[in-house]
Amino acid sequence: HSVLPDEAIEVYEQALKKNPKDAALASKIGKALIKTHNYSKAISYYEAALRSGQQNFLCYDLAELLMKLKQYEKAEKVLQQALDHEPVNELSSLMEDGRYQVLLAKIYSKMEKIDEAIVSLQQARELQARVLKRAQIEQLDAIPAQKQLAAEICAEIAKHSTAQRNYEKAIKFYKEALVHCETDNKAMLELARLYLAQDDTDACQHQCSLLLKNDEDNEAATMMMADLMFRKQDYEQAVFHFQQLLERKPDNYATLSQLIDLLRRAGKLEEVPRFLLMAEKHSSRTKLEPGFHYCKGLYLWYTGEPNDALRHFNKARKDSDWGQNAVYNMIEICLNPDNETVGGEVFENLDADISNSTEKQESVQLAVRTAENLLKELKPQTIQGHIQLRIMENYCLMATKQKSSVERALNTFTEIVVAEKDHIPALLGMATAYMILKQTPRARNQLKRISKMSWNPIDAEEFEKSWLLLADIYIQSAKYDMAGELLKRCLRHNRSCCKAYEYMGYIMEKEQAYKDAALNYEMAWKYGNQMNPTIGYKLAFNYLKGKRYVDAIDVCHKVLEAHPNYPKIRKEILDKARASLRT
Repeated sequence: HSVLPDEAIEVYEQALKKNPKDAALASKIGKALIKTHNYSKAISYYEAALRSGQQNFLCYDLAELLMKLKQYEKAEKVLQQALDHEPVNELSSLMEDGRYQVLLAKIYSKMEKIDEAIVSLQQARELQARVLKRAQIEQLDAIPAQKQLAAEICAEIAKHSTAQRNYEKAIKFYKEALVHCETDNKAMLELARLYLAQDDTDACQHQCSLLLKNDEDNEAATMMMADLMFRKQDYEQAVFHFQQLLERKPDNYATLSQLIDLLRRAGKLEEVPRFLLMAEKHSSRTKLEPGFHYCKGLYLWYTGEPNDALRHFNKARKDSDWGQNAVYNMIEICLNPDNETVGGEVFENLDADISNSTEKQESVQLAVRTAENLLKELKPQTIQGHIQLRIMENYCLMATKQKSSVERALNTFTEIVVAEKDHIPALLGMATAYMILKQTPRARNQLKRISKMSWNPIDAEEFEKSWLLLADIYIQSAKYDMAGELLKRCLRHNRSCCKAYEYMGYIMEKEQAYKDAALNYEMAWKYGNQMNPTIGYKLAFNYLKGKRYVDAIDVCHKVLEAHPNYPKIRKEILDKARASLRT
């Protein structure tokens, strides 16, 4: 860069002596010195100019320079001196003081003195109200810029209030910002976020709609609308908003991964492939993108293909954006590839001969070892992230089913709950440990606690698992109505929940309502992508009982095609159904 020769600065200074009130000129000299990175000289120039008592307006430039140089105390002093005067009434002086207060607030927030920052902003807001009143009479052309500043002041107060978790106050000031400047997209978005955090879905929806009127491509608002519709369980509308985003940007994998979760909850996983195809057509690079592999992995996991899902997650696992989530999902698949109810006992006895085989036990040990190695790759950045990691480590300990390990896990989960009493993943961990240790009443108490809490999207998986485990306990003690209520709740939040349909089928079967049992097993079979031989077996069995022999034979063929070594379906159902058809 060019260093300004001292003569040039001298020329400025000579001119300034002739005309000491020339603000623009005085400002130019200071800016010239800053441009040459001659900061100490700039500071002494400003201080000298201020001492002469002529150029008060230079306070702002000096304070801003000191702030940039991180000399916050000095900057604060300069502004406090500038503000230390008799009350003013002139429009230009009011404007000047307003600017000083806004800058002072900025300096306070850099010093992390949030309360002082808010006080300065409140004073700036009062000055600005007077400025706006006077400008209406004296200086109409200044109004738009002054309104903009008023809106910015309110938004700053709101931002600080949000950080202090004073949401009521934050809402009040974002609303005021919008009075000054009704098309302020950022304020609208923040206001919508606050309404959502307070669970005021109608107000949130209203803000988002206004925002999308101004700016129909606003991604954050579209996402929030989708989230709202999702919370209201209007899955069709939610999907519609996501679809709009993806048609504009098919390779927006963050949106795509949320859409896949949404379609699962809406019971419409069959619609996912067309979005994956849209992303593939969009670019030749798609097949190399970690985000794409992550989305593909999710889809395969949700449709009962855990091994293929692992392959795709593995391709995303080294990525800085997708890696952590991919690793977590890989660990979950290792620990529970068939999505069973861990700790549940209803289906244990049915598959006892399989689960006790040495082959099965060896594969469990291998899976736990793989999961433990994957855990070492996780590098959480937040406090919540560290807790999530501890929880996963202890789920690994439980998967071994060894008493001492399960007890160790139980202790850790209990510690987390003592520190944070409504921590759902830890409460579910406690309940699962109690079930493995055969202490059902204790497990039931923890699960009842969870069932009384209100659902939230962050803990959605854990809510579902705890409702299923509690339903399992109720079924064990033949409390079918109570179990049914919980299963309906699972399906309200996730229409693809195979396990819920499977338990419903089991209850109907126990009550010898074979037709209804078959209907529920059909749903479990459909949403499990016709992959799970146990469900196929139960469906075929209930078809047989309901005298639907042809349907029973069809299902048997599908099971045997995928699992030729699933012998009991052949002799217990297929042969019987064929015999019945002949008679």
